[in-house]
Amino acid sequence: MDIATKSDISRISISLPTRVLTEFDKMLVERGFDSRSQAISELVSIQVAEHKKDMGNEIMAGTINLVYVHSTPGLINRLSDIQHEHIDEVISSLHINLIDSQTLEVILVQGPAKTLKLIADKMLSCRGVMSGKLLISAAIMPQLHPMTVLGSN
Repeated sequence: MDIATKSDISRISISLPTRVLTEFDKMLVERGFDSRSQAISELVSIQVAEHKKDMGNEIMAGTINLVYVHSTPGLINRLSDIQHEHIDEVISSLHINLIDSQTLEVILVQGPAKTLKLIADKMLSCRGVMSGKLLISAAIMPQLHPMTVLGSN
């Protein structure tokens, strides 16, 4: 989440049913928010990121989280092939071995939201993938290395 200075802040007023406010305040305490404003800002940011993701071409960063049975024939090669097909979007991946031949893989991605969704869908549809999810953030990372055109100086 962006750290805003006082000059970056806009004040708004909202009205909520008492029941919703009571539940919201309980959530604040349970999640450790410092204030209602902090929590509302996070919730709004999440919704804005979801909206941008649904819109398609916005450049976004995120993770694809997968749990799969690594002993499934051809699965590891297929997941690796998908990552190589999308080398411009796949930044890094982390594999964690779990029990019962399961692996948790977290893949860091950045690129157009619709492309990230396509990558996640390809991976989630592979035989042997038990569960997974694309988590997107509105923020983007600085470019890791400049892409140069061959033959240009």
